[in-house]
Amino acid sequence: MTEKFEILNLELKPGESLKLKGQLPGDAKNFSFNLGRSSNDVGLHFNPRLNEKAIVCNSKRSNSWESEQRSGHMCFTPGTDAKISIKFAGDKFEVKLPDGHEISFPNRHGYDKITYLSVKGDFKVTSFKYE
Repeated sequence: MTEKFEILNLELKPGESLKLKGQLPGDAKNFSFNLGRSSNDVGLHFNPRLNEKAIVCNSKRSNSWESEQRSGHMCFTPGTDAKISIKFAGDKFEVKLPDGHEISFPNRHGYDKITYLSVKGDFKVTSFKYE
């Protein structure tokens, strides 16, 4: 895990979205986006694992991982740019992938706002938009 992009004072409320653009290096293996209250309390851990051809979503409470949700839909390619949109829909997170496919993950912790975002691994953030 090389690159790290972190925001500690985000104010993402239900109905709002984050749009992230970035570059995947030619040797990209995996990266993750974490949204929640802190690095120990994560409502959405979005983790494309290119080497496993799977996208893993999870949540973390008091630094303990919960049960994984896996998708075999892989549309990330090493050496390319990628655009991702994450909508906080109140009861769930909706992640729009670069090819238009959507992955939905429940807001297991019942958060009413998201204050923390981190991007780790093989994804170099080139643009960040909040709407």
